[in-house]
Amino acid sequence: MDNPLTLKQRALIFASFLAAMILAIVPLPSSIQLLRPDWAALVLVYWCMALPERIGVGSGWVLGLFLDVLYGSLLGEQALAKALLAYLTLRFTLRLRMFPRWQQSLAVGTLVALSDLMLIMIKSLVRGHPPLWSDTAPMIANVVLWPFLFGILREVRRRAKIS
Repeated sequence: MDNPLTLKQRALIFASFLAAMILAIVPLPSSIQLLRPDWAALVLVYWCMALPERIGVGSGWVLGLFLDVLYGSLLGEQALAKALLAYLTLRFTLRLRMFPRWQQSLAVGTLVALSDLMLIMIKSLVRGHPPLWSDTAPMIANVVLWPFLFGILREVRRRAKIS
């Protein structure tokens, strides 16, 4: 970490997480509600890949706690899933960076799906209902949207000179 991030750069990273949390609760028509991507997870994966020495498991945990409060879910449910996602992303960052965008999209979709499956298991154990199709449908949207989100966040990072 030779060059510390400026306040503006930190605010930009925080704003991207805030935007992801806002997108997570924006009302959608019922016809596409099932396909809502996990914006917070995708943004977390991007920043873990882009700045692995600055954004990590702790960031994932804090993001997850905010999401737990935002969703009104069991405290620690999202936090555990996002911390796992951050860990897995950091573990495979070098490999993920080398993949072509379409393959990276599949790999990121798999990582997010693993964290989503953990959430599904926790909900099944705590609430006692079996998993539904609606629990797994957003995984497809994550794969489809990753290349677009990656391009947008990469351009934002380049313009802000965040490294």
